[in-house]
Parts: sequence; C-alpha cells; structure tokens
Amino acid sequence: MIDVYSWPTPNGHKVHIMLEECGLDYRAIPIDIGAGDQFTSEFLSISPNNKIPAIVDSDGPDGKPISLFESGAILIYLAGKTGLFLGNSDREKFNTLQWLMFQMGGVGPMLGQAHHFRIYAPTKIDYAVDRYTNEAKRLYGVIDRQLAKTPYLAGDEYTIADIATFPWTRSFANQGIDWADFPNAKRWFDEISSRPAVERGVKVLADLRKPLTDDKAKDILFGSSQYQKR
Repeated sequence: MIDVYSWPTPNGHKVHIMLEECGLDYRAIPIDIGAGDQFTSEFLSISPNNKIPAIVDSDGPDGKPISLFESGAILIYLAGKTGLFLGNSDREKFNTLQWLMFQMGGVGPMLGQAHHFRIYAPTKIDYAVDRYTNEAKRLYGVIDRQLAKTPYLAGDEYTIADIATFPWTRSFANQGIDWADFPNAKRWFDEISSRPAVERGVKVLADLRKPLTDDKAKDILFGSSQYQKR
C-alpha cells in the first residue's frame, strides 16, 4: 500500500494520475496547504521542504518502507517500481527524463508564477504579470513545437513527462493562454484529458479544495508563514 500525502494541486495530481495509471493500491491522505498541514512535524518528517506531495510506500525496493518527496522523484520511483511510462531503452529513458526535468525546472515554477501574479498577488504588478505571462507563452510554444513532431512529449509513447506536464496546463486560462495559438498542445491536452486514469486522478481530493479567498490561508501559502523557523 502506498500512502500519498497530497492536495488537489498540479503537483499533487501528477502523482494521483500516475498511481491511477499504474493501477497501484494507494490511500490519499489530505494535507490542507491552506490550513498549514504542510508545517506539522509529522509531514515534515517525510517532506522536509514542506511541499506536497510525498509518499510512503510500505513495500520499498528492499521490502522495507520508503518515503519520498518531490513529485518528479516520486514519478521516477513509481515508473521504476512498475516498469511503466519511462521507456525501455536507455535512449528512451533519458529522453523522457529530459522532458520531465523541463517540467520540473520550467513549466511548474514559471506557470505557477504566472498564475500567482495574475490571480493571487494582493497588488497587481504589471512587470511581473507581463514577465510571467510571456514566459508561460514561451513554454507553451516549446511544448507545441515538440508536439508538432511527436504525439507525446518524449516521442511516440505516453510517459511520466506527459503525466507531469498535463496538470499544469489545466489552468491555461489563468496563465493567459489561448489554445488557438497552440493547436498541437491542444490536441495533446484533449487526448490526455480523456484518459480514464487521468479523469480519476484529477478527482482525487478535489472535493476538499475551496476557492482561495481566506486571508489566513493566503498568508500561509504566500506570506510570512512560509518563512518561519521550524
């Protein structure tokens, strides 16, 4: 059994989708990041960076429990555990990993900033809005050009690179994106959206999430609470 400590965010949904795609037995344990659950000592013991998701697999590589944080690392671990969605040859695996790193280092952080400054920032800063909206469009352009050549990000097969990237594109409107400008990415988005495991994965814990309107929750997520010594 795998316990996944998570919340219905793009990074959380990456792992929810992967678990559904792999058909693994798991239990979703909510970590309400608006309430500060990510700062409890219990959660920090498995996720020292106080970010979701994290997992505890009771059947680790040596038959003993293992805990992991960082969504990309979790996807690689689950791909290794099941032999799915990473590729078979070394060439395929490295190609998949480079697109996974593209998501981890670019798509997630930059689209997150676009979303923040366009939607959540208490003061509208035109420079920040323009900077991150333009970067979002640049990244979608990279994705669109790749998908003009191959059905999926890493080639002909669906991989953890697609699983990692897709949840971030679900908020395209909040990132200032018009799908009409990225037809290949839109084709990919629609195809992945319709996968049964993806449909199940994005519903995990989704009924617990509420609109972020509470000032205390905003401070926990974006304000001084993030920087307190623990």
